[in-house]
Amino acid sequence: MTAAILVSIFMTLAAAATPILLAALGELVTEKAGVLNLGVEGMMLCGAVAGFAVAYSTGSVPLGLLAATLAGVAAAMIFALLTLGLGSNQVATGLALTIFGIGASSLIGAGFVGRTITRLGPLFPADYAAHPWLRLAFGHDAIVYLSLALVLAVSLFLRRTKAGLILRAVGENADSAHAIGYRVLAIRTAATGFGGALAGLGGAYFSLALTPMWADRLTAGRGWIALALVVFAAWKPGRLLIGAYLFGAVATFELQAKAAGWSFVAPEVLAMTPYLATIVVLTMMSLGRRTGGRDAPACLGKPFPAP
Repeated sequence: MTAAILVSIFMTLAAAATPILLAALGELVTEKAGVLNLGVEGMMLCGAVAGFAVAYSTGSVPLGLLAATLAGVAAAMIFALLTLGLGSNQVATGLALTIFGIGASSLIGAGFVGRTITRLGPLFPADYAAHPWLRLAFGHDAIVYLSLALVLAVSLFLRRTKAGLILRAVGENADSAHAIGYRVLAIRTAATGFGGALAGLGGAYFSLALTPMWADRLTAGRGWIALALVVFAAWKPGRLLIGAYLFGAVATFELQAKAAGWSFVAPEVLAMTPYLATIVVLTMMSLGRRTGGRDAPACLGKPFPAP
């Protein structure tokens, strides 16, 4: 296997991991504040269709990314209004948000099916990545670098800043945080909006970078993998990065196997591999009891004020 092929595989791996990493990182911050939003898939689809529609209509991919981020925030604010404002059940509302995202993206995207745009290109000039190995450092688009920077930023925010400590306190004991004067609902709303922004951006990565065209349900269930990844990472950003790239490797294996024409494996089986890997990992974690409920924020999914 030549260096060029190896580099190409690693580049594909990074691209496959990036949208999952973005969505999972946003959900991690949301859950650290004590909010369980199962609507990640719906927010990703809202971002994907909004980003593509704006990019196709204006010819500007950056505007498409901005629109996708705002669409994710808007979807997250619907969830926040229903759960934090009106006290609806977080699990049921999150599932409803996913159904809403699927339906809304199908409706809005109906007129864009099969249309293509110019994909988001590398951040650095081509001269920087002239050598195959230099492509690993300089051959990615801006969103790949942004996702890595956000992992570091979120980790530092949660561990080293007063605001991060407050957010974690709200997720661990909302009553105590409220008693000392912190606005629990406002903090949870902000965290939910941040999660929606990253989910929308992750969804747009599918339609603007990975496959720069619109197709129905383009995210193909990656939002559910992002949700599982938060548990896999035990709510730690560093582990989240590792987990996202592990699942990206599984997705890359699927693509490479199809490209190699492995006739002894059905295409449907290859398409299932990322989701099978998710089930296997979560099952092993549950049996081992090394992570899971013990690491989750104590107030995760619990309404405030308590009924």
